[in-house]
Amino acid sequence: MNVLIIKNVKNEGPGTIEDFLKEKGAEYSIVEFSGCDATEERVPDVSKFSHLVIMGGPMALYESEGAPLVHFETAMIRAFMLNKKPVLGICLGAQLIAHALKAHVFAGGTEEVGWDKVEITPEGMEDPVFSTISVNTEPYAEVFQWHGDTFDLPKKTVRLASSGAYENQAFRYKENVYALQFHIEVRPEMIKEWFADKKACDTEKMFKRTDDIYPEYRKRAMKFYEAFFK
Repeated sequence: MNVLIIKNVKNEGPGTIEDFLKEKGAEYSIVEFSGCDATEERVPDVSKFSHLVIMGGPMALYESEGAPLVHFETAMIRAFMLNKKPVLGICLGAQLIAHALKAHVFAGGTEEVGWDKVEITPEGMEDPVFSTISVNTEPYAEVFQWHGDTFDLPKKTVRLASSGAYENQAFRYKENVYALQFHIEVRPEMIKEWFADKKACDTEKMFKRTDDIYPEYRKRAMKFYEAFFK
């Protein structure tokens, strides 16, 4: 196993995904596609990698200054899919997968910020990878959200989860491509860094819930990675 991880912004790294890969002794490379690192010279040779993971970021794909290397990321996603290699997209990464599958990505009109529940569809509960994030095998999961954009469900995909605000929270394409609008990878220190100077939400309540839920959330995330990367 040799995993390619794409970062679209400096402070949205792979978090517990990297923890899992380190614990397994797996090979992986993290490539920065943010800021001054967003140059064509940074695009790696994807042929040597077995898995692709694309992380989040605050940029909007539908704006001209969106992800600087969106065309290259889209091409990478399609190359992995064509070669039947697993792909995982987180937040912006999920939107990029939807875009690669020719679905519309757009502003959703409302933000989801903090810990909230998503309802897992019957298909999601039957999915051997995605069902691992359910709480006590019930058809829901409490997850960390931070987004205002969304996407139409791409053709020939399976919806795995929804929320009250957004119908498309997660989907699967074929058997090994997973798009998650929420942040399965977060660690407590990541959340505290992201919201250290944010005034628009109750950060103290968010941080308290983070401390309470994190040990169990990490266990569910690790089960997901175990199933996805096997």
